[in-house]
Amino acid sequence: MEKLIEIKGVRHAYPTGQGPLPVLDGLELSVEEGGFAAVVGPSGCGKSTLTKLVAGLMKPDTGEVWLHGSRVTSPRSTVGMAFQNPVLLEWRSILKNVMLPLEIVPTKLTRSQQEDRARYLLSLVGLEGFEDKRPSELSGGMRQRASLCRALVHQPEVLILDEPFGALDAFTREDLWQTMHLVKEKEPFTGVLITHDLREAIFLANQVIVLSGRPARTQYVLPVPNTGPRDLEHLYTSEASEMLAILRHQIEVAQGRAPAEETSAAE
Repeated sequence: MEKLIEIKGVRHAYPTGQGPLPVLDGLELSVEEGGFAAVVGPSGCGKSTLTKLVAGLMKPDTGEVWLHGSRVTSPRSTVGMAFQNPVLLEWRSILKNVMLPLEIVPTKLTRSQQEDRARYLLSLVGLEGFEDKRPSELSGGMRQRASLCRALVHQPEVLILDEPFGALDAFTREDLWQTMHLVKEKEPFTGVLITHDLREAIFLANQVIVLSGRPARTQYVLPVPNTGPRDLEHLYTSEASEMLAILRHQIEVAQGRAPAEETSAAE
């Protein structure tokens, strides 16, 4: 399949009072069209920097970022983003919060069609009947569902999820994992998920990319088979246990708690 996202030899550093702080060091990775990549690694290794580069919100110091065969040099309207903090506007209803990107990104949809699409997405994630509520009237999980709808309303090619479920309780988080499978089935996209939860990574993604410690490079890539709709019982299979063991070891390597010579990047 065509590689929709390609990151080639990317290096990036942030300026500090003590000089440049390197965060990415020759990073190489790719995501096929329709694929879903989860990116894991030690805290502070540059995972969020990676998402900003893909979205065109930052430029790398060296190297290249490509989307659909076009080099990324500026913000892309074909990228949707959802974060750990939903950042919904309290003075707008949930429906109008979801419709906000359509006021910014050029669209051929009429106002009625925009509203219909927003209502459809809210229904898809279980928020039918809450369209006129304010963000403060919804639970954290419900606000995150609305944030997901807002990220998808303009039908982006790429959906970036930067730890969107990290602040939720375990039951709500697992419920949203299953919602994500439904959403991807109904609203196809190419996904990049930043997460610290290895179970989340193998439940949602078809490949897990492990970044090394800062400055980050691609340390290991784990293919995840059978990534269609599934239930939580999958996480208790021997196959899932084996993948989790591999990823835990890779994180230990990235943290410097296991010898690097025991690992190699997967093709």
